[in-house]
Amino acid sequence: MAIELTDAAADRLRSFLKGKSEGATFRIGLTRSGCAGWSYLLEKAESISPDDQVFESRGLRLVVASESLPLLDGLLLDYVRQPFAEGFAFHNPKAKSECGCGQSFNT
Repeated sequence: MAIELTDAAADRLRSFLKGKSEGATFRIGLTRSGCAGWSYLLEKAESISPDDQVFESRGLRLVVASESLPLLDGLLLDYVRQPFAEGFAFHNPKAKSECGCGQSFNT
């Protein structure tokens, strides 16, 4: 089981830390919403519970709740810059379909 970051995603996450990247931990999760059923959550982790799974990718720690892991296993988080938009892109091998904006998915 794994969650990975691209170099671009890791660089963007580090930019939120204002030079305090040592020991930085981000939570990747899910919530029921969006037009396809599940939406992604990405936030700085304030705490880690005993039920969380912790991964390390490109020098950053990523936390995923155990109950979300079956739907997120194999996720690759990227940061994409396009001419008129930029943001995180979630490449999830567990997603059978995604909404048009790519922010929610169905399994």
